[in-house]
Amino acid sequence: MVKERFEHMTRAKVIQLGFLVLILGGIAYSVLRFAGLDSISAGIAAQSLLVVVVVAWTGSYLLRVVSGNMTFMQQRRRYQQAYENLSAAELQTRFDALPDAEKVSLLKDIEDENPKPQAPSDP
Repeated sequence: MVKERFEHMTRAKVIQLGFLVLILGGIAYSVLRFAGLDSISAGIAAQSLLVVVVVAWTGSYLLRVVSGNMTFMQQRRRYQQAYENLSAAELQTRFDALPDAEKVSLLKDIEDENPKPQAPSDP
C-alpha cells in the first residue's frame, strides 16, 4: 500500500513532503519541550530525528536509482513495451494483407538472409 502511494512522485509531492518534514521537526520539538526537556536538548533531539528521516529518505532514493525503479524508468519501459506491441500488431496486419505469393516470397527472402544454424553431425 505504501508503494502505491509513493509510486508516482511528482515535484509537488516532493515539496509537500519537504514541508511535512519541517512540520514534523516543529511538532517533535514541541512534544519534547512539553515532555520536560530544556530547549537546547529538545532542539538537538528534534534535529537528530530530522537528520535520520532525511538520511532514510535519501537512502531510499539512492536505492531506487541503483535498482532502476524510478518513475521515469518505469514510464520509459511501459512506453517501449506499448510501442513494440503496436509495431508488432501493425506489421502483422500488413503481412496478413499481402497476397499469398508475396507472403511466400517475403518469407523466402528472410530465410535466405538468416539461414538456420545446422546441428553438428557426429562422425
